[in-house]
Amino acid sequence: MTDRKHELAANLAKVEERITAACVAAGRAREEVTLIVVTKTYPASDVRLLSELGVRHVAENKDQDAGPKAAECAGLPLRWHFVGQLQTNKVRSVVGYADVVQSVDRARLVTALSKEAVRAGREVGCLVQVALDAGAGERGERGGVAPGGVEELAALVDGSPGLRLDGLMTVAPLTGEYAGRQREAFGRLMDLSTDLRRAHPAANMVSAGMSADLEDAVAAGATHVRVGTAVLGVRPRLG
Repeated sequence: MTDRKHELAANLAKVEERITAACVAAGRAREEVTLIVVTKTYPASDVRLLSELGVRHVAENKDQDAGPKAAECAGLPLRWHFVGQLQTNKVRSVVGYADVVQSVDRARLVTALSKEAVRAGREVGCLVQVALDAGAGERGERGGVAPGGVEELAALVDGSPGLRLDGLMTVAPLTGEYAGRQREAFGRLMDLSTDLRRAHPAANMVSAGMSADLEDAVAAGATHVRVGTAVLGVRPRLG
């Protein structure tokens, strides 16, 4: 085993311990929480090592990095999640490899994703990104639709060919009433998920929490946590 593989294995074990402990504290089964390793800025060689170590979900936030990496790792048993703010001119490329787009936050993006998914003959899972720092009708500082816009956007996704409404995603906000209150923020997301599932029972995925706050996300009920630096460490950007 290479030094890098040892490093990744040790880091994964520590993250696994954290998730398991958080599940125990919350009275949840470990199987209820899926780890997504955010591989942005890290090379395809790391993605391959992660796959060898049993990771099955990886995430990227920039198409210019993700596209070549996904192509290089084609054939590995991985599900690719796109988690960054997505411009419509990148949608065709992203639909080519992403199994789930977690950052759906406007109608124009839904229309573009649907068009390209149909063209590619694929079904793409979609999460509505919720901005807990956004006022009514606004988008968040880091993307996302205001809570009041979730229902309408979710209905649009659900009715669009080639798309599958999987649930909700959020990033803990840096401003507004939930700044510095991650557990309360994730609790608000869970309330929105409960509302969403009344109309869309299958949309039960809740993506929240990262390296610094995964415990708060698990406590609130998140089904997926997105962890980058706690697994991969701090490395220089690609290119």
